Amino acid sequence: MDQTSSALPEKSQRYAILVAVGIATFMGALDASVVNVVLPVIRADFATGIDMVQWAVVVYLLVISGFLLTFGRLGDLRGHKDVYLVGFGIFGAASILCGLSDSALTLTIWRGVQAVGGAMLVANSPAILTKNFPAAQRGRALGLQATMTYLGLVTGPSLGGWLTDMFSWRAVFFINVPVVVVAFLLALRFVPRDRGKAESAEPFDLPGALLYSTGLVLLLLALNQAHNWGWLSALTLGLLIAAALLLVGFVLVENRSAHPMLDLTLFRRLNFSAASTSAVLNYIGIYSIIFVMPFYLIQGRSLSPSVTGILLTSQPLIMMVAAPLSGWLSDRIGTRLPAILGMLIMSAGMFMLSRLGPETPQPYIAVSLAVAGLGTGIFISPNSSALMGAAPRARQGIAAGVMGLSRSLGMVLGVGIAGAILTTVSGAAAEVDAGLFSATQIIFLTAMGAALLSAVSAYLRKDETHATQ
Repeated sequence: MDQTSSALPEKSQRYAILVAVGIATFMGALDASVVNVVLPVIRADFATGIDMVQWAVVVYLLVISGFLLTFGRLGDLRGHKDVYLVGFGIFGAASILCGLSDSALTLTIWRGVQAVGGAMLVANSPAILTKNFPAAQRGRALGLQATMTYLGLVTGPSLGGWLTDMFSWRAVFFINVPVVVVAFLLALRFVPRDRGKAESAEPFDLPGALLYSTGLVLLLLALNQAHNWGWLSALTLGLLIAAALLLVGFVLVENRSAHPMLDLTLFRRLNFSAASTSAVLNYIGIYSIIFVMPFYLIQGRSLSPSVTGILLTSQPLIMMVAAPLSGWLSDRIGTRLPAILGMLIMSAGMFMLSRLGPETPQPYIAVSLAVAGLGTGIFISPNSSALMGAAPRARQGIAAGVMGLSRSLGMVLGVGIAGAILTTVSGAAAEVDAGLFSATQIIFLTAMGAALLSAVSAYLRKDETHATQ
């Protein structure tokens, strides 16, 4: 069906849309959590270092960050459904090629291609939900989508550990294929086709897209690898200077464009800019956990991938329960208070994780992860609702792109910071295991600081009302 007006679908149709989008969301979260939990196994199979195997995560995040706004804007102009469906095809094909990789380099290349499809999905799914649900139900819809994210995160570690033990790490990529097929068919059947602004012939801002994507990727690459190359090395400084020039050029082009890719006036809205900042800081903490915990549990504590996966499910399991409840609550009391409370709880969980050592009991590890997960689950839905609610209807694709970009930027910084601390502290220690435990403590204290800053950012914004946009 075409969605050519502002009329919303019937209730049954809306929840079918939610299921269709939720399946895709589940797939993306499953893929992210599965890959991270088996990084130590992939590293051993390819006989390479932490830095090389880390690229399988970093490149995915770099590419997806660079294309989120591009595909969000393309969805606004050409229709979110069409861009969404193409994303499934790219993601599924690249998943097969990832599973067939014969080196860390080829795995990294296909992960980059996979990220292009992922960007199409991530940049358009919140816009599809926001356009098809009334404002008074937005928190609930985004909360249920978050539940599917956390369901994927819950399933991923244990499924990834089991597949690796039973078959190979390659199976964690092949498992994407049937999920892609189901999600594609559901989206094709239930998601309304929206025509965007194609009829008005509004052009796509190609110069802005190229300047932004290239500049952002170079910036994130420099920030992520500076600890390896040296902050004052010619390569790091060259990338930072090139990124700065490209991004300044992007701002100049956007300010002069009649049809900019990114409407910079959105950031003049306090709720939009504050919610974006809070999201970045939150995901720095989340991805610090996702990156370092497998190394702590498998390398430092000598646990199997299966046991590691079971322990890691405690965090997303709590997030899965808390997110829809928090979204429902934020529809009634506003988004500000739940977001602040969530980040304060998350900071407490990070402090608990900073006390991990060589003899820490497994129940303490699970409880610490659960506390961090509870805070994140309470935070995500209200913060996402505040961000999407701050953007007008004609800019929902861009808002969704910014929301996804905030997540990816936080992920890149989280992995980069955690990787830098792990490499630096482990390399300086006399014993590898002692260095790993010391690095783990520093990483989680840093993540606790990010969570506290996220709470401050949430405090600074105003509670929204469900006014018609």
